[in-house]
Amino acid sequence: MPTKIEKDEYTGKETTGHEWDGIKELDTPLPRWWLNVWFVCIAFAAVYAVLYPSIPLGTTYWKGILGWSSSQAVAKSVAQMNARHAAFMKRIGELPIMQVAADPKLKEVALEAGRIAFAENCQPCHGPAGVGREGYPPLDTNFWLWGGTLPDIQRIIEYGIRSGDPKAHQSQMPAFGHDGILKPAQVTTVAHYVATLFGIEKPGPTTAAGYKLFQDNCAACHGPKGQGNQSVGAPPLASRVHLYGDTLAAIEYQINTPRGGVMPAWHTRLDAGTINSLAIYVHALGGGE
Repeated sequence: MPTKIEKDEYTGKETTGHEWDGIKELDTPLPRWWLNVWFVCIAFAAVYAVLYPSIPLGTTYWKGILGWSSSQAVAKSVAQMNARHAAFMKRIGELPIMQVAADPKLKEVALEAGRIAFAENCQPCHGPAGVGREGYPPLDTNFWLWGGTLPDIQRIIEYGIRSGDPKAHQSQMPAFGHDGILKPAQVTTVAHYVATLFGIEKPGPTTAAGYKLFQDNCAACHGPKGQGNQSVGAPPLASRVHLYGDTLAAIEYQINTPRGGVMPAWHTRLDAGTINSLAIYVHALGGGE
């Protein structure tokens, strides 16, 4: 049965015949401006579909009369960005690192390049953002085995530590227990003293004897107060950062059979610009001297 069409008594306009709770819908035509915009959008879409990639065609697609490709546009943009980046990186590699750090624009590029290079090459050992892992020093503190200035960090990255490179840092702690330099009881005594430097033990009955053993055997490298010695890569013992743990067992193990990590010489794998960028990034992590 057809819907009865009637006129609204207030406006005099015809209704659609739809009613909800006494409210009747007026049969008002769409505004002309809205229809015009709609027609223009349809025309624009049709023209766009002809000019640009738009319609799937089985295993391929309509490539458009203009032959434009978003992937080609992105590739071109990336190539342009890489060209600009390469120019900056070349400059960063050619200049002395202190001069790079003093140039705001070059430093900005170096920090970003260093962040990426760190994630790709250094993070597996030194942890995210250089927080460190057991056996690998943290880089976000003022704990530096061989110095924390920009040139110091650059050299370490470039030539490594115990890497076999002639310019690498070299050091080796004597195996005091394994080689019989100290007797087992002496190892335990000096370990207890070192534990007081670590802050995990309070001075006790053997502290004086441990102190003497420490001065006779350890102070030459670690300093008379356990403050460390960057010239030989001896870590500070009077600190809260310890590479191989901060238990008495860990201390005794290190005195008996010391462990020494190896860091690669990165100059054979990374270009000068990347090495300088890494050094600037590491220095900026928070512990640079």
